[in-house]
Amino acid sequence: MRHAAMTQNRATLYMIYGKIAAGKSTLAAELARKEQTVLIALDDWLGALFGDQMSTGKDYMHFSKKLESVMGPHIIKLLQAGTSVVLDYPANTVEQRAHMRGLFETAGAAHELHVLNVPDEVCLARLKARNQDGAHPFAPTEAQFHAFSKHLVPPMEDEGFQLVLHSS
Repeated sequence: MRHAAMTQNRATLYMIYGKIAAGKSTLAAELARKEQTVLIALDDWLGALFGDQMSTGKDYMHFSKKLESVMGPHIIKLLQAGTSVVLDYPANTVEQRAHMRGLFETAGAAHELHVLNVPDEVCLARLKARNQDGAHPFAPTEAQFHAFSKHLVPPMEDEGFQLVLHSS
């Protein structure tokens, strides 16, 4: 009985794979409603700290890596303290996922990698609406959507993640 209780209370790192405007932030907010769970949204932090310094995809990647290096130890401490963490960060490349794996493995936490399979045309329609609304800290163009999408590498079975699949 004690083992079951320990398993139920184990903190979880939630990660999300998906294209721009696939619904990562919406899903992240939904996952963060769980008890003892916090949301860490990369775009919010980047916008607040470096928004005036980012004008290209290369800038975004540079400042993302910088922020991840600072946030990593904090995320590990949250997980070790029993607080689950939802990363509203892209888990879109093998390198990004390896970094995230290091976080939950170091913390001894559970994990879930949510995979959003959303067609380009749906993402582009959402992106256009989001950009017109102006509420999102970044407004990538259709060209940037395609440029970033070229770098996506779907999670492979040999990466060993606990996958949760979502289709639109």
